[in-house]
Amino acid sequence: MRQCKGWSLVLLMMLGLGSLAQKLPTRDEGLFQMQIRDKSMFHDSSVIPDGAEISGYLFRDTPKRYYFVVEEDNTPLSVTVTPCDAPLEWKLTLQELPEDSSGEGSGQPEPLDQQKQQVTVDEGTDLFTYKGNDVESYMATSTPSGLYQLELLSTEKDSNFKVYTTTTPESDQPYPELPYDPRVDVTALGRTTVTLAWKPTPTGFLMGQPVQYCVVINKEHNFKSMCAAEAKISADDAFMLAPKPIRDFSPFDFVHFGFVPSDNGFGKDRGLSSNRISRAYLAKPKVSDIQKVCIGNKNIYTVSNLKPDTQYYFDVFAVNSATNTSTAYVGTFARTKEEARQKTMELKDGKVSDVFIKRKGTKFLRFAPVSSHQKVTLSVHSCLDSVQVQVRRDGKLLLSQNVEGVRQFQLRGKPKAKYQIRLRGSRKGASTLKVLATTRPSSKQPFPSLPEDTRIKAFDKLRTCSSVTVAWLGTQDRNKYCIYRKEVADNYGEEQRRREQNQCAGPETRRKSEKVLCKYFHSPNLQKAVTTETITGLEPGKTYLLDVYVVGHMGHSVRYQSKLVKTRKYC
Repeated sequence: MRQCKGWSLVLLMMLGLGSLAQKLPTRDEGLFQMQIRDKSMFHDSSVIPDGAEISGYLFRDTPKRYYFVVEEDNTPLSVTVTPCDAPLEWKLTLQELPEDSSGEGSGQPEPLDQQKQQVTVDEGTDLFTYKGNDVESYMATSTPSGLYQLELLSTEKDSNFKVYTTTTPESDQPYPELPYDPRVDVTALGRTTVTLAWKPTPTGFLMGQPVQYCVVINKEHNFKSMCAAEAKISADDAFMLAPKPIRDFSPFDFVHFGFVPSDNGFGKDRGLSSNRISRAYLAKPKVSDIQKVCIGNKNIYTVSNLKPDTQYYFDVFAVNSATNTSTAYVGTFARTKEEARQKTMELKDGKVSDVFIKRKGTKFLRFAPVSSHQKVTLSVHSCLDSVQVQVRRDGKLLLSQNVEGVRQFQLRGKPKAKYQIRLRGSRKGASTLKVLATTRPSSKQPFPSLPEDTRIKAFDKLRTCSSVTVAWLGTQDRNKYCIYRKEVADNYGEEQRRREQNQCAGPETRRKSEKVLCKYFHSPNLQKAVTTETITGLEPGKTYLLDVYVVGHMGHSVRYQSKLVKTRKYC
């Protein structure tokens, strides 16, 4: 049987150490407890501790080697490699060395150069090779003592990975065990929710180990390991940081063990080069639409806030809370249900239609002219807040704009074309609209034309105890204007006025006693299109709400912005 001391010496020689001061991490229980308390001790080390999972980082096309010692013959062995970011190629070999490599026969250790030469005489016996992105394990119930080498390579990109090696696989059981049926089932499906269920892991209730479940949701694909999902979420949070350019990211961190690297080409022997280091500093990739939630020991979970008619992939991982190791269930996928299709309102040529939209709601209109046409005139009157108007002709987008007040659009026609109009309401509240579509070129505009400024101006110096004088702008079109007044309380506020500011509510909704007068007005010169009116018969010290309505040719009216005025109390 080979001696443990000889293998330890060989391992140290391979790592470039000329001293036996550092004991290798074997499954000595006292030393093992020290190792798992300080996992950073093996973070960059090429020595794999027995019975603890380590994380590593690979540069693309740059192999990395790890070593561990099996001290006695007929020892069981388990090696598990978990790829994270990309598929890996890995190979496990048993190093074949001469029996007298330890130098014990002479009582003196052999020279360092001779030890290295003996190590590299034989590349060793290949025990296992694998290429892919699955979590793969090598397991043997009986292995010979010796020095084992694990070589890993990523050919696609820089990548993270995890390795777990143990010589006591039966008692360790580091990864939660899957139930006899490891599938994740979809038990309920809605437009924005999906309910998942899975059988619990025996590791929790049979073995008494602390186990929780984490659910990962994304739109791209299922994940084969937790670290693959975490790599997608945030490489910085989930894994070790890429090495800094100044740091010697060698396979074995000498500083942890009290050794100071020499300056005589030490880094050069490692094969480090500037292009490998620079790859670690590429821009961080954009995080995809993925989320992870850990739910404790429940094995039923409802995912909410999903998008309708969208395919999602769901993965469940059983996580050992004490060791942070995890096992993936067989993931599933599902497509959420479509939104309930809304009834489409049909528009008739030349007829105004009233449309009501709930807060943040959507309404669909359809206009299908019965005759050939060269253009379509679309008139939209948004009575309250602005709405988004989107028009498509036979599926092709023609316009998409926000509309406030009255707007008119000229759309190019096409024989037998059909027009789809989508109206999206405001976030502030419900919306009311009047919509008209026509192909008749001589058809008059149903809504009256408005100036850009629809405010009512009050002249403070002309204010008396019984009258106020106001002015407003007009247009070049001859329209009918009607003025109404209403006495309101002194504390009548802006919010209350806004609730009553429905531009589509015409004079017919007002009391006859509130009417002041109606008159026609227009001006060919827009610079002079302004009119004034003095409202009399008011009470001293009272507050009044004034409204001006402009009435169009078809009887549809639009209200200007309301104005609060107050008469003088003393005259």
